[in-house]
Amino acid sequence: MARLSRFFETFRDASGEMKMKVFTDGHALLRFAATNKGLAFTDEERVDFRLDGLLPPQVTTLEAQVDRVRAAYLREPTPIARYQYLRSLQERNELLFYALIQAHLVEMLPIIYTPTVGEAVQKFSALFQNARGLSLSPLNIDRAAQAVGNGFYDDVRMIVATDSSAILGIGDQGYGGLAIPIGKLSLYTAGGGVSPYRTLPVGLDVGTDRADLRENPEYVGVRQPRLKGEAYLDFMDKFVAAIKARYPRTILQWEDLSKDTAFTVLARYRTKIASFNDDVQGTGAVALAGVINACKLRGERLRDQRIIVYGAGAGGGGVSMAIHEGLMRDGLSSAEALDRLFVLDSKGLLMASRDMEDYKRIFAKSDAAISGWQVAGGAPNLEETIVGSGATILLGLSGQPGSFTEAHARAMAQNTSRPVIFPLSNPTASCEATPEDLVKWTDGMGIIATGSPFPPVTLSTGAVVPVGQGNNAFIFPGLGFGAILANATQVTDAMVMAASIALADYTEQKHLAAGLVYPPIGELQEVSIKVAAAVIAQAFADGVATTEKLSPETAEEYVRTHFWRPRYLPFVRG
Repeated sequence: MARLSRFFETFRDASGEMKMKVFTDGHALLRFAATNKGLAFTDEERVDFRLDGLLPPQVTTLEAQVDRVRAAYLREPTPIARYQYLRSLQERNELLFYALIQAHLVEMLPIIYTPTVGEAVQKFSALFQNARGLSLSPLNIDRAAQAVGNGFYDDVRMIVATDSSAILGIGDQGYGGLAIPIGKLSLYTAGGGVSPYRTLPVGLDVGTDRADLRENPEYVGVRQPRLKGEAYLDFMDKFVAAIKARYPRTILQWEDLSKDTAFTVLARYRTKIASFNDDVQGTGAVALAGVINACKLRGERLRDQRIIVYGAGAGGGGVSMAIHEGLMRDGLSSAEALDRLFVLDSKGLLMASRDMEDYKRIFAKSDAAISGWQVAGGAPNLEETIVGSGATILLGLSGQPGSFTEAHARAMAQNTSRPVIFPLSNPTASCEATPEDLVKWTDGMGIIATGSPFPPVTLSTGAVVPVGQGNNAFIFPGLGFGAILANATQVTDAMVMAASIALADYTEQKHLAAGLVYPPIGELQEVSIKVAAAVIAQAFADGVATTEKLSPETAEEYVRTHFWRPRYLPFVRG
């Protein structure tokens, strides 16, 4: 018996058939997105649960419903209108929403996630229709335990929480950032197999420093400047304590925290509650996987590369850390790995002689390390770093559109016959360069991957250059699901690395021969299963797995049998 909510639970009857026991009926049953079947309620259920006369007479199937709602979706004229249609469907009939998404994942992923979710965040208050998830602010944080207790679900295992301070490449979005946890949890279910009845999006509304939001009459968030320093950490302490008290077995994903807080929050809470930061660790894992495969595509080793990370926020910092770990995994010492890694922020190459955040300091170069470089003045800029370092790999995490130029690409091509250039910033409008330009500037020889979806590039010769999508969705659903199934007490760095290697191995086995450094997004479920199995095995190796229901040897089979898929269960009265 699985008690999911005060309103329903699932169980197997004497014959082994899965059923849902519900503790409500009538209009309430139709109004709960988690229990509404719409026209798929059978005649018997309509009579037994006081729905008779409340629905049109036609009884239909889930498959027919999917066809109906997809037709309606396609009639919407713009991506944001389609996003809003899907969100409304999710609030009306959640299981049908996931059946639709899983059936058309490639088509709908850019709508529920990047790039369209960026516009949805910016327009959140104007588009607001239904509340979803948990909202905490300075107005109710002292009642956090009560607020968490008001939640609809009783056994939440996956939480995505944001303070909306650094959303994608568009910065402080106030309460509107809640659209990101909603979207990411949709992928946890549609692509990662986590039951939607065990997920919770959380908006940590600590205020906004944008006066235009605070003064907008439509704005639905708290109208005060952001909490900072000890007040901010006190807020987070109360949130984590309340979550841990009600949901002690949950996995918490921190999302879109600014670089000023992302590393502090991760370090403060990761041993108190099983948690990870997708912008730091997920981005790093997916970037490392793509870089490993790009090296294999060239017949080279990662340890022999000279790598630039352009952008040193939470994402860039996470990628730099992951590349550092990857280089050591390939046999280098920490010092040797750092010698091959060059990290730039808005002020240029990180130099030990300047002030910077603590997490950047390990990557800073001494004056001696760049002696002999041609530098016009101050810290080397990107082009000077490409030339001076002899870089063979360039990774963009800056959020600055157009920051990779033809001069940069051609300088990369001077260092290697097949330059690896990944403009990974999201959404599409923040991408450092378009794949079409990068392919042209490298005369078709560049190995290109982006953060948002782009079509392949066709050369004048007719040859097609694939463009991989370094999407965090290849990492976080499997990482989270694996941690859930292992009942992990922590999400260790080794578990994140295992997720990265599992993604790299899957791509190598299935797609590297075709020139792909990432798999097609249509294979997200299979990737997530492989990632989850690797994460479970590593959780056992790290001593943080506490379940007795599986072992590393049975992990993949266990993941497959526990992968949630949408289907209507027969109802019985509770």
